[in-house]
Amino acid sequence: MGVSKLDILYRRFLLSKLFIQGWGKPDDLRRLFEFRKTIGNREKCQHLVPKDYPIFIDKIEEQTDCQIMDGHFVSPLDHYLPGIMPAESIKARFQFIVPKEWKSKYRPVCVHLAGTGDHFYWRRRTLMARPMIKEACMGSLLLENPYYGYRKPKDQMRSSLRNVSDLFVMGGALVLESAAILHWLERGGYGPLGMTGISMGGHMASLAASNWPKPIPLVPCLSWSTASGVFTTGVLSKAVNWRELEKQYATETVYEEEIIRLLEYCGADSFKMGQDFVKNSSTFENLDHRDLATGMLDLNVKREMMRTATVTRFSTDTAALNASTQGILLEGTSDTGCLNHQMSSTNISKYSSSVKHELLKMDKRKASLARESILFMKGVMDECTHIGNFSVPVDPSLIIVVQAKEDAYIPRAGVRSLNEIWPGCEIRYLEGGHISAYLFKQGLFRQAIYDAFDRFLQKYSV
Repeated sequence: MGVSKLDILYRRFLLSKLFIQGWGKPDDLRRLFEFRKTIGNREKCQHLVPKDYPIFIDKIEEQTDCQIMDGHFVSPLDHYLPGIMPAESIKARFQFIVPKEWKSKYRPVCVHLAGTGDHFYWRRRTLMARPMIKEACMGSLLLENPYYGYRKPKDQMRSSLRNVSDLFVMGGALVLESAAILHWLERGGYGPLGMTGISMGGHMASLAASNWPKPIPLVPCLSWSTASGVFTTGVLSKAVNWRELEKQYATETVYEEEIIRLLEYCGADSFKMGQDFVKNSSTFENLDHRDLATGMLDLNVKREMMRTATVTRFSTDTAALNASTQGILLEGTSDTGCLNHQMSSTNISKYSSSVKHELLKMDKRKASLARESILFMKGVMDECTHIGNFSVPVDPSLIIVVQAKEDAYIPRAGVRSLNEIWPGCEIRYLEGGHISAYLFKQGLFRQAIYDAFDRFLQKYSV
């Protein structure tokens, strides 16, 4: 199956760059990797957020068909990793939309996490929450992602996360915040409760649901088992600021010498597998998102090498010239012009060959650095985002995955399948790519949510 041309074309219109400040502080990555071991284990994670975690409603708005409540609470992540979140993101915000009247004894609510670029609530409210009230009398809680909307840092441009570590902070925060929200909804008498999201939101919903200690309907749309391919081989990889990432990877040995050692299971496996893959493949040689100006990272080194080579060659040539001149004076002057011409040509040729050799070495080092940076990205992404590094949800039969066959944003090749990680889940494939599915298949996303909730009621209703 090919990839959607619309996905590729749409990406070309977006000029924003991701991770413009690099990988993030090494100490932040260490803390996040250690914390991943905790939230990746449901038995440990379920004790991090108390059932009575305080949540506050700030405003209630009455509309003809629904009631809309705006609320907030402090992100639990700030208690466990203080200082790792930007100040603007610490306060979690949400919008809760419920029908004016429930049509049965149940009061079903689905928690929607935001996809890439989904700031505030209007997209999810318009495309999902309001139709779900009309079609199924189902409530929706729209949780705002850290780094988005009201939670966006002042110096962040639009949706462009500044550091790779920001994505991991977002994921860790949403796992704990979702737990706080689900506890709050249970206290309010709502249920059954489920989770969903589109693209990045679907992946975050998967991580959050894996830590909920009860059976829960889960509908991840346009997401897969890991985010590593999104930023290394998918069309979004073209938006990554590889130049800065490579520069940091080359100059700060802590990433290569210490951070790699912290990778476990999927992260470690993908890094090792990637190394083996590169040895036997030319794939990385032809990635068109690579910036050929990466050699600028070593410009000072290259200049120094060329300067040294020039000085050395000049000294050698001068010595040779003196010796040759003495010989010419002894033998006579009839062939002096010819000998000088030959010496000049020989020296220029040697100099040119030396420079070409050094440039070739630098080009090889540049290509090697590019490959290593991609492998490092794959390793750290798998460490913090691979579904295989998290507990299997309590009842995978309540999971309905909705994926586009020609999705160019979420590559499925070369990574473990979700039905392998979650035995018993259902995967529904849609025709087309990522963008067309988002624009025209919202109704199918909602139907999958209804089906997952119906399965829950058939298995667990009292």
